[in-house]
Amino acid sequence: MAKLNWGMIGGGEGSQIGPAHRIGALADGRFTLAAAALDHRPDVGREYAMRLGVAADRAYGDWTEMLAGERNRPDRVDLVTVATPNSTHFEITKAFLEAGFHVLCEKPMTVTVEEGEEIVRIAEKTGRICAVNYCYSAYPMIRQARAMVRAGEIGRVRLVVTSFSHGHHGDATDADNPRVRWRYDPAMAGVSGQFADCGIHALHMASFICDDEVTTLSADFASTIPSRELEDDAMVNFRTARGTVGRLWTSSVAIGRQHGFDIQVFGETGGLRWASEQPNQLIYTPVGGRTQIMEKGEAGLSDEAKRLSRVAIAHPEGFPMAVANIYCDLADAIRGEVRDGLPRAPAGLRSMAAVHAAVASAKAQGAWVDARPPMFR
Repeated sequence: MAKLNWGMIGGGEGSQIGPAHRIGALADGRFTLAAAALDHRPDVGREYAMRLGVAADRAYGDWTEMLAGERNRPDRVDLVTVATPNSTHFEITKAFLEAGFHVLCEKPMTVTVEEGEEIVRIAEKTGRICAVNYCYSAYPMIRQARAMVRAGEIGRVRLVVTSFSHGHHGDATDADNPRVRWRYDPAMAGVSGQFADCGIHALHMASFICDDEVTTLSADFASTIPSRELEDDAMVNFRTARGTVGRLWTSSVAIGRQHGFDIQVFGETGGLRWASEQPNQLIYTPVGGRTQIMEKGEAGLSDEAKRLSRVAIAHPEGFPMAVANIYCDLADAIRGEVRDGLPRAPAGLRSMAAVHAAVASAKAQGAWVDARPPMFR
């Protein structure tokens, strides 16, 4: 099967997310990096793209140049990844979708709900795939958890407790570091800092595993470092369409936590627990029974968990391979296969609606508000 052509915008040398996308996209031989506009400095971006093996005539200075250069090529890219700052996601994603390209956008997909609704409509109108990189949902044991919930193995879900908290922005003396500062700058990040950065991963995960949608929420935001306009800590309570109670904490000032993304799902007949720092394991406790550790790669897992596992039991695959699983699902979807675990534009829209709802709730001292985008009410 011929490889698909892939193009990347943003994620240049030294970026946090760029290497994960390149490792992930190329890991399974589904894509080849054919075009790129990797840096806001055109010459730097071109030079780095060529070092990565991109031909000189497809190493672009910016995304507009890439769009013009790829639009009419017979071998144009099949998929474009948008890994630029939040405030640019909408403009770039919209332009490439309208030009007939499939797009994988980093989260958040947009910075306003109205932009998110427009992206959903454009994707529907053009028939192009617009996926959002909620890559944690592509870990094999998360797919296992979802399959167990869908199969009724823990009964009706009563409660979800999740957190995504770290301490890497907890040093006030580092607050002016450009790689940190932009995340709390409304001009770059939008209306929310930590919740839009990490919290929406946890919120999406709760919806994904439970196969449910958040309908209402109540939020408390805090900027614990006074120079920050946007929050660096948030607590969000939520309710879902099926009546599940949700609790979510997200923070970037929790010094001592490295990458504290974990989720617990409690049902009528059992409970599940997963943590990103031990991603190969899913902890399952049936009501009245012993706690069990389910391992990636062992016998008896769901088809989805088996499909997205590459190496033998006890060998970790990690974050880049979770990103790779998103690219595997994208490659299949581009070729016409159904992959219902692939996070698409509606998931990105729901996340942005939740972000704006949480901001409004926090400003109203935690009032409960509708978290659904208007087009889905």
